[in-house]
Amino acid sequence: METANSILNKYKPGVTKRVLLIVAGLVWTFAGGMLLIKGFQMLSVQPHNLWIKLIVSFMGGVLFFVLLFNKLSLKHIKRILFSEVEKPCAFSFFNWKGYLMMILMITTGITLRTTGVVSPDILSVLYIMMGIPLLSSALRFYINGFINHSTNKK
Repeated sequence: METANSILNKYKPGVTKRVLLIVAGLVWTFAGGMLLIKGFQMLSVQPHNLWIKLIVSFMGGVLFFVLLFNKLSLKHIKRILFSEVEKPCAFSFFNWKGYLMMILMITTGITLRTTGVVSPDILSVLYIMMGIPLLSSALRFYINGFINHSTNKK
């Protein structure tokens, strides 16, 4: 009789670390892209002070990357690269805290947009500001997945 653990391992969608890094990059690209699209759509409806909004968005996005996402994406990359599991699950690019953070960020963004608590002027800046570090982090995953030769071992 098979144990629950062996059944899970048998049907687990295992991928190489290289593929896992690329999958992570795709997920982060999707999230960042969606935020940028939504943010720019809102900007096009409210184009006044466009340059100020773009400058604040860009500077805030860079700041978020440097202070938070730089460390966060590096932590996930190291966890993947140094994992002892040869073929980790295709969904293990985040740990449980990463998934919780993603759920909270998505829920907050949707809630702010649908309730109208925050004006579209401010929300557009926030969306773009968050899209920039997500795309920057995605680039880091791609670099480690495609270029870093240490992921090609095994």
